[in-house]
Amino acid sequence: MTTLALTDIATNWNYDGDGPPFPFFLIPIFWLLVVATIITVVTLTRRRRDTTAGRRAGERALAERYAAGEIDAEEYRSRRDVLREN
Repeated sequence: MTTLALTDIATNWNYDGDGPPFPFFLIPIFWLLVVATIITVVTLTRRRRDTTAGRRAGERALAERYAAGEIDAEEYRSRRDVLREN
């Protein structure tokens, strides 16, 4: 067989001329799922980061006050525990 005939068989093995080959509709669905997964992952990680940012900022300010000597260790621990409550 010639190269042209083999190429024709390889590219049109399941094509009967009535439209695109069978798995054609799966390609857009696949890319839709890929994009939706990326958006979901970005949204969830950003939301998680935003919810912990306030608590970390409060703990950082509290640690600075403790380091400056404005509050003692007992007050630092009690306020830190309050910040870490859900």
